[in-house]
Amino acid sequence: MALSSGLVGAALNSLLRCCLRVEQSALRLLGFPPLSPGPALAVQGPAFCPFPDVHSNDKDSTPGFLDNIFWMAAPKNRRTIEVNRCRRRNPDKLIKVKNNIDMCPECGHIKLKHVLCGFCYGKVREETRLIREEIKAKEGGPFRAPIAETVVLYDGEKPRSKDEEKRIIERSRKRPSWFSY
Repeated sequence: MALSSGLVGAALNSLLRCCLRVEQSALRLLGFPPLSPGPALAVQGPAFCPFPDVHSNDKDSTPGFLDNIFWMAAPKNRRTIEVNRCRRRNPDKLIKVKNNIDMCPECGHIKLKHVLCGFCYGKVREETRLIREEIKAKEGGPFRAPIAETVVLYDGEKPRSKDEEKRIIERSRKRPSWFSY
């Protein structure tokens, strides 16, 4: 029994040395430094090889596992908490204080000084939509409209002398204060 286990041990030792030499020669061919002798795990090479197969010229072959990976750069060192906080709390990234806020003279809502009030803009959009519907009803569609400027007249308004050649749309309501003549 002792003799046979010694022979098996010697055979395994020579087999491991042979595998180590094959592994080191394969690594040398790939450009890696040689490994120190020690226990190693035997795995199937092509399944875990990080290098693409440069010898295959098949256009119809299926792509490998590593062919679809988008390799990205990774940071070498971790950013410190102080650097992260300085970067996040940079004055350029903070919300700016607005000094140009004003009240809308028509409706009283808060708005920027150089911008139309959002509430009033909604009213303007609705009035414009109603005027367009009347134009569509009067002209019979968008392709039959005359090539002329449009004048909108509200209740109690009469056309001026310069409005004779223009298209006149009459609205049966009082003119809104924000809709100038």
